Amino acid sequence: MFGGDSQRQIVAEKPARMEGIINLDKPAGLTSARAVSRVKRLLHGQFKVGHAGSLDPFATGVLLLLVGRATRCCEELMNQPKTYDATVQLGATTATDDVDSAATPWPGAAPVTLEAIETALAECVGEIEQRPPAYSALKVGGRRAYALARAGRAFELPARIVRIDGIELLHYDWPSLDLRVRCGRGTYIRALARDLGTALNVGGYLSALRRTSIGSFTAADSVTLDKLAFEGVGPHIRPLERKRG
Repeated sequence: MFGGDSQRQIVAEKPARMEGIINLDKPAGLTSARAVSRVKRLLHGQFKVGHAGSLDPFATGVLLLLVGRATRCCEELMNQPKTYDATVQLGATTATDDVDSAATPWPGAAPVTLEAIETALAECVGEIEQRPPAYSALKVGGRRAYALARAGRAFELPARIVRIDGIELLHYDWPSLDLRVRCGRGTYIRALARDLGTALNVGGYLSALRRTSIGSFTAADSVTLDKLAFEGVGPHIRPLERKRG
């Protein structure tokens, strides 16, 4: 793992003016905030670093890290369309709507037909109402929803309008369903898995997630934390595009 081998030589970035975007391939098991902290450490804390749209710890893929004045582009980047490859596990539910909590079998769940799945998926495309997962970073009365959920507090997050541009069914072998989802800002793929399972009356939760693109930034062109450590951050910063006036 990154930073876990004493034999490795981590490249120390020389203080210099840096600004731009790093297309990071976030590994599983790492929060987006921790990914930011690791890059800050490689830069000796000399530069401001943020991210444009977090990924859940278990998820992998494109995480845009913003260095220096690029942090001003956060909102613009978060509004870019996104693509995810997701695996939905049917026949059970979890409290977190993903693999971070224990699965509870759905009573009477039985394999559903491919036709039923295609019909349910079609209903999920477009501008739809979606209720965010209880275990999310949204705030309720000034506190994070996940903190309230962990404390056993009863609350309900209001549904909101999100945009799903398309869903491609990649593979189905009960109870596992692989999907490719193209969507807009604020869409929870965990919630999509949960709602799909409910619509099919078998339950469902997200068992794997990889973000493959944000706008023109793709996973194929992303860089790992290990590579940043060995080669330095500078070569992997995409400069900001300057608008000509």
